[in-house]
Amino acid sequence: MNSHFIIGVAEQGIMTVLAISLPLLLIALGIGLLVSIFQATTQIQEQTLAFIPKIIGVLLGLIFFGPWMLSRIVDYSFQIFNNLYRFIG
Repeated sequence: MNSHFIIGVAEQGIMTVLAISLPLLLIALGIGLLVSIFQATTQIQEQTLAFIPKIIGVLLGLIFFGPWMLSRIVDYSFQIFNNLYRFIG
């Protein structure tokens, strides 16, 4: 087991985490931007106004992207467990 193999596994893990979290983060970012534009145009400065739409949007995104996210996690976990003998020695 050399350093290239370890770096490759770590890189694949980081890329998997980024790919899984990206859709939900983009949904939260978009909703937050829309709510802040709405607050700026109407001059409503309620701090809790942004949380409810973000929570609902991320929940709907989780329902929509959940199966894809689960399949990515399962594929990565299967690959890690399938190559377990390479990690031991």
